[in-house]
Amino acid sequence: MKRIAFCLYQVYAWLVFIPLGIMLTFITGWSVVLVAMVWSSKAANRYVGASWGRLLCWLTPVRVTVEGIENADPSRTYVVVCNHQSQYDILLVYGWLKLDLKWVLKQELRKVPGVGIGSEKAGHIFVERGNPEQTKKAVSEALEDIGGGVGILFFAEGTRSPDGKLRPFKKGAFRVATSQQLPILPITIVGTREIQRPRSMMICPGRVRMVIHPAIEMSNEKETCSIHDLMMHTRTTIASALPEELR
Repeated sequence: MKRIAFCLYQVYAWLVFIPLGIMLTFITGWSVVLVAMVWSSKAANRYVGASWGRLLCWLTPVRVTVEGIENADPSRTYVVVCNHQSQYDILLVYGWLKLDLKWVLKQELRKVPGVGIGSEKAGHIFVERGNPEQTKKAVSEALEDIGGGVGILFFAEGTRSPDGKLRPFKKGAFRVATSQQLPILPITIVGTREIQRPRSMMICPGRVRMVIHPAIEMSNEKETCSIHDLMMHTRTTIASALPEELR
């Protein structure tokens, strides 16, 4: 019976959901451009982008549970650090984290039709991989333009975990947090790997959980804030909400 249900769902996924998802993503990208031009990039993110994430989760369907939403103060600016299990992490964070999110994206995504220009107009930050100085400069310039009340999002593992286990963190997010003296908002994502696994087009419905931990505040004294210690503190916090076998 389960196998029949799985096969029927894949028919829906390939004939309905995936084509519809591609179309909605393209439309959303250009809608973001329009809203950003006539209103603001914040409105484009909070209303158009968030609605896109929620709608695609609803169409999958994915049932979402959010814990600790009170820890994300929409009046503050954070460096948001998440683990990364699936493409669905993007939909989950965009749709349910109530901040004006600015994604740190690789330069190659500028070339994706609809997505590239939509991301640019929404104020997302394009960086060169392996160039930490360019990353710090790009984030610093973005903060000057967009002001406060945003979440600068990093998937600190750098890529999706192939087996769901938490990988070592890269230093980019923590360099930005210390150089800009911004608090880190750790977020644990659980269950998205079961919806869509890395390097797979196969999609399944299911349940996911997003845990928003209390912010990690920067010290007023930069020299007392070790990037390595900050990175390990954040990693331990994110790991605490994962199943033991994935820590």
